[in-house]
Amino acid sequence: MSEEILTPNIAESTNSTKQENVLQHSVILKNVDIYQKKIPILTKVNMEVKKGEFVYLIGRTGSGKSSILKLLFADIKARGEEAMCAGYDLLKIKTKQIPYLRRKLGIIFQDYQLLSDKTVVENLMLALKATGWKEKNKMLNRVEEVLALVHLETKDFKYPHQLSGGEQQRVCIARALLNQPEMILADEPTGNLDPITAEEIFQILHDINENGTSILMATHNFTMIDKFSSRTICVEDGKLIDSGV
Repeated sequence: MSEEILTPNIAESTNSTKQENVLQHSVILKNVDIYQKKIPILTKVNMEVKKGEFVYLIGRTGSGKSSILKLLFADIKARGEEAMCAGYDLLKIKTKQIPYLRRKLGIIFQDYQLLSDKTVVENLMLALKATGWKEKNKMLNRVEEVLALVHLETKDFKYPHQLSGGEQQRVCIARALLNQPEMILADEPTGNLDPITAEEIFQILHDINENGTSILMATHNFTMIDKFSSRTICVEDGKLIDSGV
């Protein structure tokens, strides 16, 4: 009799703990295998990023850092025991749910991915339209807000070719902030930048993090990691080694 009562209570407690973990974390990966075109890249990946945390993802080129980021924004499928990002179950996510996941994420790439024939404002307006915004005045106000956050208020009607590399990357950060994401995924955001500009980008991202946004950044820039220290996860020989800091 007591066993029959105890069993559902254990299940209820387990579900409650799991739900609490999801509420406290932006990312949970448990025994996850990552494949690219059916080729295994990483196996048995275990990783957690708490809400509001800043985490560096380091490792050699080709080690699997970018694949982890692609997994988190559902560009590749997850296989394993548990895979959660921004509250979405990546093991069960449906194609129609992916745009909603990505609205909760800000994604920053190394190569900017700005449309060359559109101004800064037009690039950001297109990003808002793609995520469901419709009222032009509200869209323009939001564009002005995010440009102010990255100190580009006077560059709004410039074209990408009229901006420096650092300014283009700041536009990308502004684009990532448009929908007030829970988390930013940054893939080598300073890879093409000089040291002074790279430091500016790191500072902006850490300022954003201080306001509560989780950030997971793949980077090779160890000089900046030393200057802006935070928890570091190293991808090495197919395994994740966590600094625990």
